[in-house]
Amino acid sequence: MDLHVWINQQVDATEAEAHALLADPTPLLRRCEADRRILARHRADPTESAFPTSCDGCALDSWGLPETENINDCPELLDLAHAHGLTEEILTGLDRPQAPEPKPSTGRLGLGDILATPPITTSDVPEALRGPRWKP
Repeated sequence: MDLHVWINQQVDATEAEAHALLADPTPLLRRCEADRRILARHRADPTESAFPTSCDGCALDSWGLPETENINDCPELLDLAHAHGLTEEILTGLDRPQAPEPKPSTGRLGLGDILATPPITTSDVPEALRGPRWKP
């Protein structure tokens, strides 16, 4: 469970407590809705191929790279988690999203690797088009 999931659990618990204990839970439910809006903006974007663990809601730096490379380091989420009782012990016990491992390289690139296209074969050439020196 990462920081984002932990905060979601805390908001769920706060909502349940508001419904069960308060005569007028409206103010607390508004706070929970605001927390959910922040969570919707500040989330990891797994479709981002270069930085899949970065926070989608944080700004980009002057190079166009994410300010927050790991969702657990997002200042907005850390402040939100603090309001829900996050401690240093809880934070260190949470999982940190990891980028997928890159494929091992063979050390050399062929033209097919560079162009990312499958190799061209001549095995499907119709016999009528094959010349006298045709090789499969």
